Amino acid sequence: MVCFPNCKINLGLNIIRKRPDGYHDIETLFYPIPLKDALELIKLENESLETEVNFSFSGLAIHGEVQDNLCIKAYHLLKKDFPNIPPILIHLHKLIPMGAGLGGGSADGAFSLQLLNQLCNLHLTQEILIKYALQLGSDCPFFILNKPCFATGRGEYLEEMYVNLSTYQIVVVNPKIHISTSLAFSQTIPTIPSRSIREIIQLPIHKWNGLLVNDFEKPIFHFFPQIAEIKKELYSQGALYSSLSGSGSSVFGLFEKSKQPQFSFDPSIQIFHV
Repeated sequence: MVCFPNCKINLGLNIIRKRPDGYHDIETLFYPIPLKDALELIKLENESLETEVNFSFSGLAIHGEVQDNLCIKAYHLLKKDFPNIPPILIHLHKLIPMGAGLGGGSADGAFSLQLLNQLCNLHLTQEILIKYALQLGSDCPFFILNKPCFATGRGEYLEEMYVNLSTYQIVVVNPKIHISTSLAFSQTIPTIPSRSIREIIQLPIHKWNGLLVNDFEKPIFHFFPQIAEIKKELYSQGALYSSLSGSGSSVFGLFEKSKQPQFSFDPSIQIFHV
């Protein structure tokens, strides 16, 4: 069984407060975009493997320990409660940049839960899948719904909102700089905003600049001024709105579809038009 996990951008991201459990309460608008990985799961009912899950990948290199991959963690999370789940072969073709603020790893984990649910006839409801997804990571529940959502708490309290960017061209620029999420959070000062993202998002897009903000931008731009330059370049090329996504390092711009921006970025920088 094959699926295609997509990624997301954040339309605004406010860090509200630090919680006693060490996490932060945020508010943001998750918006899915069609930049996708490919994920295949094969059930091996009549075969034996040395391990319960055999993981392989292609495309972009996946760094870190294999057992930390969210696809594998999703398998073991369900296997704990459903011991009859058979051995699984997982292959992930990686196209979404990692450590880029696009939630690609979270999407892979959430889509793995959904594939396992279908493949093994677990009959888990969307509500239950969201609870499992939260155990994988704060962004994972969004990818169970995979629709524009206003998110609060750690990102797990989701309210679907009508936001439609299909009439615009979304340009995502990935400078291939890995941003530590823990570092990014440590450099922010939690503040309750004067206007909620829920309110600002209802305004015309050309009014978002200066109002719809990502609280990670100030510290990230301080440490990595080249990322700030990407945002400046997107605006100079005619973006109606531009922002860091998540804790970065990707920056996106919203353009009129008729606009053909001409960038002069370093060739190592990835540019996606979606």
